[in-house]
Amino acid sequence: MDHDVHRSAPATTPAAGDDAGHDEHHHDAVAPAGAAASWATAASATLHCLTGCAIGEVLGMVIGTAVGLHNAATVGLSIVLAFVFGYGLTMRGVLRAGVGFRTALKVALAADTVSIALMELLDNAFVLAVPGAMNAGLSSVLFWASLAGSLVVAFLLTTPVNRWMISRGMGHAVVHQYHHAH
Repeated sequence: MDHDVHRSAPATTPAAGDDAGHDEHHHDAVAPAGAAASWATAASATLHCLTGCAIGEVLGMVIGTAVGLHNAATVGLSIVLAFVFGYGLTMRGVLRAGVGFRTALKVALAADTVSIALMELLDNAFVLAVPGAMNAGLSSVLFWASLAGSLVVAFLLTTPVNRWMISRGMGHAVVHQYHHAH
């Protein structure tokens, strides 16, 4: 059997009572290396990454703004938390496949590093570029609108990169073998 085809097909069907609904986007077929990945698969992978990034980004901005951190410290905290939550969400799914923590961490690093880094660069640059957004405060529409806008920009500009990576067996493509292995 062609190993690329085998890798993209689910290895097992979840039994009744299994968490069949977890991370549904990971059950999309992944294109074999060298083949074009679908936009839907790339968008799904990007949305997964964006979820972790958004949790960390919002939490970092809220904490930094609430405690009066300098803008640079707030952005730094947001970036660190975006990576923590982004990797954490990927590791959660991989750990469910029964692999050890170190393997799950390696998979998360391979799957998400480029995507998270690009998203963080884009969304922080966007918020920093909006006049007054970093100094707006948590009750300001400007603060929340710029943060929401930054996440949209990050999603739109990272999706093509993720599509390219998945089509070459990189990025989120490495996660699929663990979701379908058990």
